[in-house]
Amino acid sequence: MTNQSRSLARRLNPRDRIADATVGLFAYANYPLAQTLEYRGDPGLFGPDSATWRVMGDITAMLGGIRALLIQSAHPEVVAGVAQHSAYRTDPLGRLSRTTAYVTATSYGAMPEVNAALAVVRRAHQPVEGTSERNRPYSANDADHASWVHNVLIDSFLVAHQVFSGSPLTPDDADRFVVENHRLGESLRAVDLPATAGELSTWVAEHPAIAPSAAMSDTISFLADPPLPTAAHIGYRRLFDAAVTTIPDPVRTVLGLEPRPGAALMGQSIMSVLRWAMGSSPSWWLAVERVGAPLPTGVAFRRPPPVEGIDERFADTAG
Repeated sequence: MTNQSRSLARRLNPRDRIADATVGLFAYANYPLAQTLEYRGDPGLFGPDSATWRVMGDITAMLGGIRALLIQSAHPEVVAGVAQHSAYRTDPLGRLSRTTAYVTATSYGAMPEVNAALAVVRRAHQPVEGTSERNRPYSANDADHASWVHNVLIDSFLVAHQVFSGSPLTPDDADRFVVENHRLGESLRAVDLPATAGELSTWVAEHPAIAPSAAMSDTISFLADPPLPTAAHIGYRRLFDAAVTTIPDPVRTVLGLEPRPGAALMGQSIMSVLRWAMGSSPSWWLAVERVGAPLPTGVAFRRPPPVEGIDERFADTAG
């Protein structure tokens, strides 16, 4: 089969079309692990036996990201920083891609790649300061605000995995996931880091700083209807609705959101389709290759990572 024939077959294959359209939404930043095989044996922050590699390798991390953005907007000072300093409205896919690159680098990168990603975030945070609508000062370098952003993100990835992956972590592994990510939180100046999944969930649901704000409402409106291609928007909206069903009642009340009937079941269906089309994260496969560990059992890798010259090696190991 010629390269042209392979390309045509890929465009006509519904599985590949779904995967290509999804991956395309995150293609507005450089892939952060392009040189990762230069760091052979480096496990990064977590390593192949971690709960984090398993959680972040599943497609449910996408839904977890939506949930995190919604919940984070319930903190008036944090959302003020986003509203006043972020380009999410004018460059939504660029911001999405950069955030995804950060999560990929910190989850699966070797330590030089982790440190590079953290340095980018720290530089971006330096000018982010001001006053919120309720006349309270904010700073992206504030420890309390950093704790909110980090804890909500970790809680959201875990909740999405537990509800929608079909293979939830055991309670002990869920706690381990939370503790594994303390090191990442501390790197971003977070100080209030719960020690178990249950404590983390309660910390988020009962946080005393949450309150409605105009910036929150604007953020939710944008997240509910972002400027995506029509086909992608339909799937995204189902993920948004599914994410809402997992938000604890006190936070959902502040956000002014109500679960749609059938949204959780629809979310399960969308997750199943995306997992069928895309498999597990190619960055997970690449990190396993870097450290020389065996491939995780019961996990399907369908797509090679976007690293030059890796396709043949990927095909030999992952099928």
